[in-house]
Amino acid sequence: MSEINKSFFSPAKAWKYLTKKPVSIPLENIIDNPREAADNYRGFHTNDWQTCIGCGTCSKICPAEAIKMIRIPELPDEEGSKPERPAFDYGRCTFCGLCVDICTTGSLNMSKEYVHLSQDPNSFFFLPKEDGIHHIKFDKAYQRTEESELLDLERVPMEILDADTRKKSFLEVVKGFSKQQAIEEAARCVDCGICTKTCPAHMDIPDYIRTVYDDNVEEGMRWLYKTNPLPLVCGKMCTHRCETACTIGHRGEAVSIRWLKRYIVDQIPAEEYDRVLQHKQQIIKKVDKKIAVVGGGPAGLSAAYYLVLMGYEVTVFEAEKRPGGVLNYGAPTYRLPLESFEKDWKYIESLGVEFRLNTKVGVDVTLEELKDNYDAVFLSSGFVLGRSTGVPGTDHPMVKQAMVILKDMKYYLTGDGPKPYIPKKLVVIGGGNVAMDVARTMVRLQNIEYGKSEVHVVSLERTLDEMPADWDEKHEGGEEGVIFHPGWGPIEIVTDGDKIKKARFKKVLSIFDENRRFNPKYDESQILELEADMVVESIGQMPDYSYLPEEIKEKIEIVRGRIKTDEYNQVVGVPWLFAGGDIVHGPDIIHGIADGHKAAQGIDFYLTGYNKDKKEQ
Repeated sequence: MSEINKSFFSPAKAWKYLTKKPVSIPLENIIDNPREAADNYRGFHTNDWQTCIGCGTCSKICPAEAIKMIRIPELPDEEGSKPERPAFDYGRCTFCGLCVDICTTGSLNMSKEYVHLSQDPNSFFFLPKEDGIHHIKFDKAYQRTEESELLDLERVPMEILDADTRKKSFLEVVKGFSKQQAIEEAARCVDCGICTKTCPAHMDIPDYIRTVYDDNVEEGMRWLYKTNPLPLVCGKMCTHRCETACTIGHRGEAVSIRWLKRYIVDQIPAEEYDRVLQHKQQIIKKVDKKIAVVGGGPAGLSAAYYLVLMGYEVTVFEAEKRPGGVLNYGAPTYRLPLESFEKDWKYIESLGVEFRLNTKVGVDVTLEELKDNYDAVFLSSGFVLGRSTGVPGTDHPMVKQAMVILKDMKYYLTGDGPKPYIPKKLVVIGGGNVAMDVARTMVRLQNIEYGKSEVHVVSLERTLDEMPADWDEKHEGGEEGVIFHPGWGPIEIVTDGDKIKKARFKKVLSIFDENRRFNPKYDESQILELEADMVVESIGQMPDYSYLPEEIKEKIEIVRGRIKTDEYNQVVGVPWLFAGGDIVHGPDIIHGIADGHKAAQGIDFYLTGYNKDKKEQ
C-alpha cells in the first residue's frame, strides 16, 4: 500500500478562506431563476393520473412511510383501478426513488423541480399530477431504468405438452407448476387487490397467492373455498378475467393467477379435504327447510355448497349422467380431466347435498312439484341449445350443433356413450372457445382414427386476433393442425343425399354498423369453398325454458334469453324462485359460481324474513 504524503502545514492553508467573502445567491433568485437540475435529479414527483390506477404499490414500498393513498371522489370506481392517488409528505420523503422504480404503470416520475418555500407545513403534503407541486411543467428527471427495475415482468413459463403429443392423445395439455415455480410466480404479485374487484366471485386473490409464497397451501385452500367451491375447475378452465386487471400486466406479463389457484388444489389429495377445510364441523345447526336446485352446473353447485353449509337440505336435479353442466359434457378432457372435476363436485356431495341424476325438470319432475315440495327453488339450467346460421343446408343431419357433438365426443371418451362419427374433413363455423373445443377434440380423434387431421375453423371476425377464443386456444390449436379462415361468412352447405359435399362462404367486409349493431357486410364476389364430411355450427348458445309453466312465464321478465333477477338473484315477480349462471349473465364459469353464492344468500334472506332493502351498509 502506497503512503500519501501530506504537508504538516496543510490545515493552516485553509485559514486563508476566513478572510474571503462567501458566495451567496439571493433567495429571490433561487425562487425566480433556479439552476437547472441534472438530467437524473431526484426532484419533486409527478404523476400521470390518466395512467395511474391507484394500486398503492408506491405507498407500500416507501421506507419513510411518506406516501399515503388518498381516495378521490371524482375518479370512477371501476374494474382495473382504484379511485385513489398517491399523496407525498415531503417532511418524510428521502427522495430515494423506490416509488418510481416499482410503479406498475410507469405513471410516477421525478422532475427537475426542487425549490419549494412556504410557511405553511401543509403545503409540503400534496397530490402530484403531471404539472408538479407548483403547477408548472418541468422536465422529467429521475426515471426507472433496467438496473433499478424492481418488478419481475416475465411469467414463470408453464410447461405444456408438445404439439405432436397433444394432437394424438387426450393427455392434459398443461402440466402445472412445481413448488419452486409456484413460489417464484407468487413472488411477482404486488398485493394490490385490484384483481379481486374484477373477479366476478371477488376471490381473495392476494391472500391465497401469499400462501403459495409462504408454502402454506392448506391455508391457501381455506382462502379459496371462502368464495369458490370449484377451485380446481377454475384453476384449469376459468376465463381468468382477474389477469386482465393485474397491475403487473401494464408493463409486463400478468401474474398467472389461474395456475397458482390450480397449484394449491393440486397439492391436496381429495381424502384430505375434510381435515383441511373442516366444513362438516362448521354446520352447527340444521335448518328445517328444503331447497331444490335445477341444474348441476357451476351456479347450481355453488348455490348447493353455500346452502348446505348454512344448514339447509339441498337437492340438485341434473338431467345428465353426472353434475357439471357444460363442464361435464362439454369441457375437453385435455383441459379438464374427469378426475379433476369429480374432485370438486364429490366434495360438495360429501357435505350432504343430494344429487338426482338423469332427472330432467319438465319431464321427470315438474316445476310445480318442486314448488310444492321445497321451500325455494334455484334455476341454473344453463344455455343448452345451439344457434343456427340458418343458411341453406343447415337442416342436413350431418350439420351438427356444437354442444351436441361435444357431448357425443365427451361421453365416448369417458366410456359413457358410443363412438361418434369421426369425419375426415370437418368445418366448424364460429370463432369462440366452444368452436375451438370442437375443433381441437376432433383433431385428436381424427389423428387417432386416421393418422392425420383436417379441421377448418371459419369465423366472421376478420383476423385471428379478433376471434373471441382465448389466445392459448388459438395458438395451441394452430400448433395441433387446426386451419383458420377468419373473415368469412356462410352462404350455404352443399349436400348430396345423406352426405355433405362442401361449405361455401363469402368475404366479410365489416361486422358492425356505425351504431355498433351486428350488421355484417360482405363482398359477394369473393368466395371460399371447403370440402367437408361434417359441419358444426358454433355461433352461440341459448336457453331451453320449456320446463317453465306458462303462469310463471307471465310473471317473470326474460330479456334476450336471460331471466331478470335482483341483486341476490331472486327472480323479479316470483319470490320463491331464484336463478343464476348462463340464464342470468351468460356463459362464464366464475360468474356462475358468483351467482350461486349470491343466490344462497338471497334464499337465506327470503326464508328467514330478512329485509334486504334495510340491510346495514
